[in-house]
Amino acid sequence: MGIKVALEHRTSYTFDRLVEVYPHVVRLRPAPHCRTPIEAYSLDVEPADHFINWQQDAFGNFLGRLVFPSRTRELTITVGLIADLKVINPFDFFIEDWAETYPFTYPKALKDDLEPYLRPVDEGDEGSGPGDLVTSWVRDFSVPPGTRTIDFLVALNRAVNADVGYSVRMEPGVQTPDHTLRSAIGSCRDSAWLLVSILRQLGLAARFVSGYLVQLSSDIEALDGPSGPEADFTDLHAWTEVYIPGAGWIGMDPTSGLFAGEGHIPLAATPHPSSAAPITGATGIAETTLEFSNTVTRVHEDPRVTLPYTDAAWAAITDLGARVDQRLAAGDVRLTMGGEPTFVSIDDQVAPEWTTAADGPQKRERASALAARLKAVWAPQGLVQRSQGKWYPGEPLPRWQIGLYWRRDGQPLWNDPALLADPWGQDRSETDPEAAQQLLAGVATGLGLPLSQVRAAYEDPLSRLAAEVRLPAGAAVEADDDLADDAPEARAALLARLEESVTEPAAYVLPVHRREDDSAWASADWRLRRGRIVLLEGDSPAGLRLPLNSISWLPPRTSFHDDPIASGSVELPVDPEGLDAVLEDPETAPTTAMVAEVRDGVLYVFMPPTDKLEHFVDLIARVESAAAKVGCALVVEGYGPPSDARLESMSITPDPGVIEVNVAPSVSFTDQRQQLETLYEEARLARLSTESFDVDGTHGGTGGGNHITLGGITPADSPLLRRPDLLVSLLTYWQRHPALSYLFAGRFIGTTSQAPRVDEGRSEALYELEIAFSEIARLTASGAPAAWITDRALRHLLTDITGNTHRAEFCIDKLYSPDSSRGRLGILELRGFEMPPHFQMAMVQSLLVRSLVAWFWDEPLRAPLIRHDLNLHGRYLLPHFIIHDIADVCADLRAHGIDFDTSWLDPFTEFRFPRIGTAVFDHVEIELRGAIEPWNTLGEESTGSGTARYVDSSVERIQVRTIGADRQRHIVTCNGYPIPMLATDNPDVQVGGVRYRAWQPPSALHPTITVDGPLRFELVDVATGTSRGGCTYHVSHPGGRAYDNPPVNAVEAESRRGRRFEATGFTPGKVDVADIREKQARQSIDVGAPGILDLRRVRTVLQN
Repeated sequence: MGIKVALEHRTSYTFDRLVEVYPHVVRLRPAPHCRTPIEAYSLDVEPADHFINWQQDAFGNFLGRLVFPSRTRELTITVGLIADLKVINPFDFFIEDWAETYPFTYPKALKDDLEPYLRPVDEGDEGSGPGDLVTSWVRDFSVPPGTRTIDFLVALNRAVNADVGYSVRMEPGVQTPDHTLRSAIGSCRDSAWLLVSILRQLGLAARFVSGYLVQLSSDIEALDGPSGPEADFTDLHAWTEVYIPGAGWIGMDPTSGLFAGEGHIPLAATPHPSSAAPITGATGIAETTLEFSNTVTRVHEDPRVTLPYTDAAWAAITDLGARVDQRLAAGDVRLTMGGEPTFVSIDDQVAPEWTTAADGPQKRERASALAARLKAVWAPQGLVQRSQGKWYPGEPLPRWQIGLYWRRDGQPLWNDPALLADPWGQDRSETDPEAAQQLLAGVATGLGLPLSQVRAAYEDPLSRLAAEVRLPAGAAVEADDDLADDAPEARAALLARLEESVTEPAAYVLPVHRREDDSAWASADWRLRRGRIVLLEGDSPAGLRLPLNSISWLPPRTSFHDDPIASGSVELPVDPEGLDAVLEDPETAPTTAMVAEVRDGVLYVFMPPTDKLEHFVDLIARVESAAAKVGCALVVEGYGPPSDARLESMSITPDPGVIEVNVAPSVSFTDQRQQLETLYEEARLARLSTESFDVDGTHGGTGGGNHITLGGITPADSPLLRRPDLLVSLLTYWQRHPALSYLFAGRFIGTTSQAPRVDEGRSEALYELEIAFSEIARLTASGAPAAWITDRALRHLLTDITGNTHRAEFCIDKLYSPDSSRGRLGILELRGFEMPPHFQMAMVQSLLVRSLVAWFWDEPLRAPLIRHDLNLHGRYLLPHFIIHDIADVCADLRAHGIDFDTSWLDPFTEFRFPRIGTAVFDHVEIELRGAIEPWNTLGEESTGSGTARYVDSSVERIQVRTIGADRQRHIVTCNGYPIPMLATDNPDVQVGGVRYRAWQPPSALHPTITVDGPLRFELVDVATGTSRGGCTYHVSHPGGRAYDNPPVNAVEAESRRGRRFEATGFTPGKVDVADIREKQARQSIDVGAPGILDLRRVRTVLQN
């Protein structure tokens, strides 16, 4: 988290007279085994006329001996320290093999060393031994034989916490263990001493620890368990440490039931509490007043995903958002912005549905819960519809989709939420199978149709027969099913017998459509060769399995979609229209129908396709009316309403590893802020998260996108169709500033990623793009541009290298595509944005894009495209240059009247490029940060489930930045190879990058090249031929620990990352400077991006 705190502990004794103060001993300095980094420490004592001697006691603790030569009326001792609360995982330790399970026995030599910590705690006089209550408690506490030692300690710590309540006890001294158990309450020191006694009786060495406890308030409330203190807190505290072979001393805090972490700052650890007292001493006789205080103040906080902005910064952001909206309104831009946030499970990061698979049972349950929450907030009288979504190559069926629809005019689209069932919820009741027929009968009656139009639909017995005849020889077959006679009469008789065997309808069908003149609803009396409706084989909804080809010899009547640019009716009907439906000839009528079925105990109604929103609104109202009469909740599926500006909509769909939410476009910054704040919070309450973690602690987003969509309330309002030069300006500016593509992107970037830049694919792309820009300018110069111009000019340039128009950073699939009306919505999709962990970060992304639109609307950008060449995947993948480039973007905005503060993007840089570690040697600072590595997509390989193309994620990149290094004197090396450091605009700062093999999978480029870790970075002084110091970055846990699962939260992830950096490691003695110079010469004439050391290449190509 990068939080540094200042702690001040003040103890003051005021006497009613001048008294002599005898020597005092203070144990108020962090102990040598303190794991929390202490950056500064002070001990102030009043009266100033005193002497102090620092020493260490027999147990290694620091203690100060104070001597006061003069009498005084006041004695004040003030401790100040600054602590860096880097996350410490209290369970990050190894245990010797023979001590992995409890009980175990210390070897004799070790037992002799630990003798003071194994001595039983006396209940009374010295040598009296433990009391009866403690002895009984230990006897009653039991764990199964062979219990892991760590599990045993956790259980023991929690048991003591459960049996002893906490109280602030001001009396001096420590209660006996029996007294604490008998009263079931005590201070922290009482519980700690009790646990020491219990551990020693169990044969484990234990010691008493006094120190400071620092607890910081949480940024967000916890979903499970307590959230911690409401305000930052510190105080003197006491806990216990137990000695486990291999792990050493492990802190256990029975007051909280937790193990000691970064907030536990030990001052003294001793066998007995009396030798751990913070202050001991004596004074002359006098009336004494004691005053004390403990305060903690945050002095530094790196931006973090749980609290990216201060209140002041967020207020400034929202203020700028309002001013940008005013500028957009003044320019009549009519911009709307939407998005596609993605979420993952809070509870499960390893199941296929949350890593690679698109679907899964928990994903359905979480998506359904989120839809219910969003409906309650955004559309209490809206409609939830579950239907089929996108169908991707290689998948057997389209993916599901949960749609939420509500009317802009505020009128209800669905009145009674209780009539909408949740098929994936926990509380489901069985529905009467007759409800399907009753529902459609109610709809038919409402339409004025005869009940005979409600037709039963059956499963096909021929499919069963075909399955039977394909069975191996010897399988039982019905004797009557003799297939030898293939005469027409025999086939008809066989079919009749098979039809008779299927008596239970699978669904009910009501043919319904709009008349060609749009005057009323109509129905057709379907006449089928088999005499009844027989569904096609499959397990999809019955509405998708209707035998449409068996209804008529004539093709269905062609339907036409409205022109999305043309204006239509503004008003929507409030009640269903009153005209009765008519019957039409099935030969010419459209083959559309409403279908109802009870599936898995739930009633489903399949909506037919409609061309106009008025028709859908009318039909859904009739369905609700019928459902109310039947008294049965149902699930609406089938075709959704047609796209229409009078209807708000959002959808929830599955994607590999994530849930994707397509939010409704917002017309203002304020609306979008409220929308995303609600969405993030409701998703969290539905146990969905916006962040994920790799096993090594790497912190990332969901792995899915947060694509930003730009458009208008209607396609005709879209600023991108009204002003094609706006898209040209955006494309030009994005191409000139790679930071816009890489700062907000996920970990997978580059040519074969989900959102490649326009200049990351074909080498001639920019050459052709310049021609396209000129054509757009020519075609729009004469006046109002035709809507299709931009699509025709850019469609074949804004693609990935395979020609996929959807997988491009700037996706114009929905701008004005000729394919369908769904592609003519006037929408530009910016796909280079990964899901930000916090809604405020998402809003800053949105504000940045909104600001650029406002600028380019007023002042179209006229600037040449830049050929970045090797620098694109060289310097622009290093944090320093990305930060510098995005700072230029912010400066451009400020120069054009938009006060966008560069610091607002700091949370993105800290999240995208976490600081690995910092070390200082010879007045030179070396900082390591994560950088971006463009992973390659490999060739096709056969797998158990088909053909696959793996992504080679085995290569990673790290940035090395030096402050204060002399280019003529200092060389920074990595594993002995010089890093080509690049100059920056600050002569004191140099930056370079290192590419390295992080792991060695079987499918990778150069799979025989071994792992490069650990990486040792050294500062070599060429003048003296020595290494002035170094630091080490371990690719994996330095102790060889292999984690089974990803971290459960950002705190554990930070501890795993921090464990892999050590500010130690350098070459002793003389360094071969000539060898380093020779390596520099070889690297200088090699191909590759400037400023990047590729350890794979120097180990192979440049080795000889």
